[in-house]
Amino acid sequence: MVIGGDGPPLLLVHGWPENWYAWRMVMPELARHYTVIAVDQRGIGLTAKPRSGYDTRTLANDLVALMDALGHERFAVAGHDTGLIIGYALAADHPERVARVALLEVPGPPTLKASPPLFIDEAHNNRLWHIPFNRVDHELTEKLVRGREEIFFGYEFDIQGGQKLPDYAREYYVRLFSDPETLRGGFGLYRAWDTTTAQNAKRSDNKLTMPVLAIGGSESWGDLVGKAMIPLANDVQGVVIPGAGHWVAEQAPRELLSELTRFLAPYRRAAGPSR
Repeated sequence: MVIGGDGPPLLLVHGWPENWYAWRMVMPELARHYTVIAVDQRGIGLTAKPRSGYDTRTLANDLVALMDALGHERFAVAGHDTGLIIGYALAADHPERVARVALLEVPGPPTLKASPPLFIDEAHNNRLWHIPFNRVDHELTEKLVRGREEIFFGYEFDIQGGQKLPDYAREYYVRLFSDPETLRGGFGLYRAWDTTTAQNAKRSDNKLTMPVLAIGGSESWGDLVGKAMIPLANDVQGVVIPGAGHWVAEQAPRELLSELTRFLAPYRRAAGPSR
């Protein structure tokens, strides 16, 4: 976890296969106006790596407990990729805590109804095959990836559209997930997929009431992020960032900052002067 800045709290939740470092290019500017809290998800980076507790209700509760410990009763959230899935759960399960939520680059939280079929076109299969692979709750997946992390994660970074991430960032993420416990922890959310989809089916009965910003990259999920959230929230603003692929915070940091700044401005004004 990295904390910096001053002002109303803003919780940043990374995606897979990354950690808090995915937000590094937007954190300094955000920290001028917000107390930025960039976390590592359970099982990843410097967090504890238990063998259970990776359903999104538990992961959302992790973040609420963290914000309690930091003394933040109400806060804004931005979540990318698996962080979108966790961010949605956080907003749905704890609406009294979340003032606004920005959700990046996944076409909605997973549900059985909205999930793509097993046999899909090649272009989508190439981008989504890792989900059923990661879901296999067996040491098989870890054995297949271990020692081949650069191949496995390198393909993931390359296939998701937009400008290639810089070598230093890719190498850092590969080293991060080369730790056997982090590799296992990174699969944790996927291995709890059935539990999370059941939770999301119940969450969808009540629409989110706080404002939602749904951001897609034009070279990745585009406007599907916003369209997926419309049935799940009362106030959805959809944005597509031109030229960006899946790794929006690293491929288009200026554009992302512009959208987050605009979306979060009412939250900042309501909080009053910085302490």
